Amino acid sequence: MANQSQSSAEMTYHQQLNEKTERLQSLLSDFNAPEVQVFESQETHYRMRAEFRVWHDGDDLYHIMFNQQTKEKYRVDNFPPASKTINDAMTVLIETLKNNPVLRKKLFQIDYLSGLSEELVISLLYHKPLDEQWHEEAKKLRDTLSKHFKVSVIGRARKQKSVIGNDFIIEALPVNGTTYYFKHIENSFTQPNAKVNCKMIEWAMAVCQDNQRDLLELYCGAGNFSIPMAGQFRHVIGTEIAKPSVAAAQYNIECNNLDNVKIVRLSAEDFTSAMRKERTFSRLEGIDLESYDFGTVLVDPPRAGLDDESLAMIQDYDDIIYISCNPETLADNLKTLTQTHDIADAALFDQFPFTHHIEAGVRLTRR
Repeated sequence: MANQSQSSAEMTYHQQLNEKTERLQSLLSDFNAPEVQVFESQETHYRMRAEFRVWHDGDDLYHIMFNQQTKEKYRVDNFPPASKTINDAMTVLIETLKNNPVLRKKLFQIDYLSGLSEELVISLLYHKPLDEQWHEEAKKLRDTLSKHFKVSVIGRARKQKSVIGNDFIIEALPVNGTTYYFKHIENSFTQPNAKVNCKMIEWAMAVCQDNQRDLLELYCGAGNFSIPMAGQFRHVIGTEIAKPSVAAAQYNIECNNLDNVKIVRLSAEDFTSAMRKERTFSRLEGIDLESYDFGTVLVDPPRAGLDDESLAMIQDYDDIIYISCNPETLADNLKTLTQTHDIADAALFDQFPFTHHIEAGVRLTRR
């Protein structure tokens, strides 16, 4: 019976993945794209992050989520999509909080951040100020959890953030036989599906191959692509506007012993202005853009896609790698990009199994 159930679940996943593949291939068909290469996800324990509301029921306390259709709450004692580290921590944490009136009082949400490294940050969110008594109990909580996990605890309340340990994990991503280390900061963006993220990086590296020119990455975050791809390029510049991500990227450059990567805190739009010599920026002081020979640009924009100025700017490059979390805006941007470039490679990365969301990648080459 168990085997039959497992087979049925597997079919359900692959049926849904096939639907996504057909949808992406259809969106790209107007641009003469090649067949989409598909990178599957594992079906359980694939998410490195999870957020839950907390329900107080007399002496009982448990995680809850809400049904997206009915908006009804439901109890969550374990969460198969989340990493094993998160699932193991959920049980230990709730049992500890139940018996601690200081830590459980006015607790309304618990967030988890984990990694393939098995490091863990647990954030407790409150509708009350965090006083000295809370801090003492939170330290004891971390001591208890540290018997089982490499863990930090964060308390959040209005205008308060208290960190017991670190507000980040150090992630270890295996990419093409090499392990790269990344600081992932609590409450900042990171790729949620770590193993599919590794496949995504490997795909980008494969379609670039070794390159004696330079790479520009817009929306680089903490260097998710820049760090592993640095070995394939002469020099790399990444741009990112979020200050915590830029700080993490600088840490990651040092941690991975790279000397050919620079991260600048500028928006894609501002960097475009700098490249066109329309404006100068103090954050580019010491960087001679004219000394770079950018042959490849990699973009991983938000769901809205690229603005017209950035689209026009990246058309100046021979090779464009476009990673997209929204295939509709990708298709819209391709109407412009395929005026000068052809799609050489296309891929689907199933970052979000059992949902309609699609993560896609295309490589375009100049005609």
